[in-house]
Amino acid sequence: ALTTDRPIALEGDDLRYVAGYGLAKEAADKVYEAAGVGAEDVDVVELHDCFAHNELIMYEALGLCPEGDAAKFIDAGDNTYGGRYVVNPSGGLLSKGHPIGATGLAQCSELVQQLRGNAGKRQVDGARVALQHNVGLGGACVVTMYRI
Repeated sequence: ALTTDRPIALEGDDLRYVAGYGLAKEAADKVYEAAGVGAEDVDVVELHDCFAHNELIMYEALGLCPEGDAAKFIDAGDNTYGGRYVVNPSGGLLSKGHPIGATGLAQCSELVQQLRGNAGKRQVDGARVALQHNVGLGGACVVTMYRI
């Protein structure tokens, strides 16, 4: 699903919307509905972590945790191996130097390798459903679901 900014991104007083919260939530909701699955069915996520705060905001927007619970989600270890989801087993954008333009392709490649069971030491055991999130601040968000 592809979404674009609405006036609320700049007119409201909730700064999460400036960082793409509304874009991601709308796209994720569309993808979950189209795929017939929910966030609870996802095993592995490649999330656009261009900034540390963006990752926290997107956990909530994508429905990986309830709104306002991102800190609890992290403290519980639910964003890594042994937790509810494995987020960015590739290391995320920061580990790659945030390759603008290639970010989405790198995320796609990682998730395909995860679902094929070919991710080596990064492999998420039993990964069958994967979610990709990519955002361009001030413009667009793409959320994609992969399943085997």
